[in-house]
Amino acid sequence: MRFAGGSAALVRALRHTISADRVHLGTTVVGLELRGGGVRLTCRDESGSEDHVDAEYAVAALPPRLLEATVGFAPSLEPSTSDLWRHTPTWMAGQSKFFALYDAPFWLDAGYSGTAQSMVGPMLEIHDATTQSGQAALFGFLGVGATERRAIGEQALTDACVAQFARIFGPQAQRPTATVFKDWAADPLTATDADLVSSGHPTAAETWVGGSWADRLILAGSETSPHEAGYLAGAIEASDLAAAELRRRLHV
Repeated sequence: MRFAGGSAALVRALRHTISADRVHLGTTVVGLELRGGGVRLTCRDESGSEDHVDAEYAVAALPPRLLEATVGFAPSLEPSTSDLWRHTPTWMAGQSKFFALYDAPFWLDAGYSGTAQSMVGPMLEIHDATTQSGQAALFGFLGVGATERRAIGEQALTDACVAQFARIFGPQAQRPTATVFKDWAADPLTATDADLVSSGHPTAAETWVGGSWADRLILAGSETSPHEAGYLAGAIEASDLAAAELRRRLHV
């Protein structure tokens, strides 16, 4: 089951509820500082210029491991908090996906569902990825480790994935109209070096933020979900809990 229009449709719908001047694209938060009764955020744009935003509270939707690795804190996080974040795996961060687009879902005509398990070729798990609009596609999760993918290279992996589709679904699969290779381990807004060797479902923590930051910082990433950590459902649960906590603190 997938969102009509892909998961990005959810992001686009939410964006329409937020004033344009509240959204800062191409901007990264590189520092958080406790100042008086609030938090100062240091933000850096694509040119390297920095600006500051002052707020009563900060809500971070990043995976805890990525937050610990990329944002400076003043005062520093207490050791138990930084250690917890650093050792909380980001689900799927070290994984990769391959898509092949076709003119038509020829595998259905051949009596195949488009779903397969395979131990021959880079992809272990394959599914029909045809969209609601009818764009035919197959995709697979690669079973090749992040460091090995980096050494092999995207073109060689693409060729091997197309060949695997053809071996399973027939020669028509050898001629995709386009391909997409997504490696989350190579995405600096998703993964850290730790995710190359350590990924999986996080375990629930009783408290995600301790010490002096507990009163001003709330985590809302999927990894902090008590029941669905790492999943899209976890992102919804974690953000609902964060919003409820923020309302409680603001008395609204």
